[in-house]
Amino acid sequence: MLHAVLFDLDGTLLDTATDFTAVLNGMLDEHKRPQQSYDAVRQCVSDGARAVVGLGFDQAQESDDFALLLSEFLDRYLAQVSISTTLFPGMAEVLIHIESLNLKWGIVTNKPSRYTEPLLAAMQLSARCGTTICPEHVTHSKPHPEPIYLACKELDCRPANTIYVGDHRRDIEAGHNASMRTVACRYGYISRDDSADNWGASFIVDTPTDLIPLISRLQQS
Repeated sequence: MLHAVLFDLDGTLLDTATDFTAVLNGMLDEHKRPQQSYDAVRQCVSDGARAVVGLGFDQAQESDDFALLLSEFLDRYLAQVSISTTLFPGMAEVLIHIESLNLKWGIVTNKPSRYTEPLLAAMQLSARCGTTICPEHVTHSKPHPEPIYLACKELDCRPANTIYVGDHRRDIEAGHNASMRTVACRYGYISRDDSADNWGASFIVDTPTDLIPLISRLQQS
């Protein structure tokens, strides 16, 4: 029986790519470089800030110039971390459904707590979320199972009674490594040369609302 649901953050629970795009394009405008589209940015958000900065600036990532650009990008992102970010359409209903079943839910993300905590506070999710595991809370990040084990411990549930929902191959690998069922999200930040069908997830959903009947079925089984 299902006792808890764990979510990845960017590209799974929250659509953060709009704010990443705004920050990047603000910097590109000042450097008189071509703007990047939301679609282009969302393709690389799951690979982190370095990938987003690299999308707009053709500096070698080992260079001092790139390090300065990355630092500026992160500072700017922190200042506007939640201006345009939203729950993915239908995700609000998913969370309400989870809570109506008296299930616990939490977040396991590779996004540093410096950005995760103010973002969740601004989205009014901090008090509702049973646990939030960021890289600073563990020795190993996803796809290592340690963050999921810690989340399950804090939610007082077993991995076998929990599902992990994510939009990246490493999310599914992390779930597999923790011996738990996984859900791959086709709606998330997936690059054009990849497919959620190839990750070996226990389940695949096209939209957040597809999670509602799945969670109900797992909770009753």
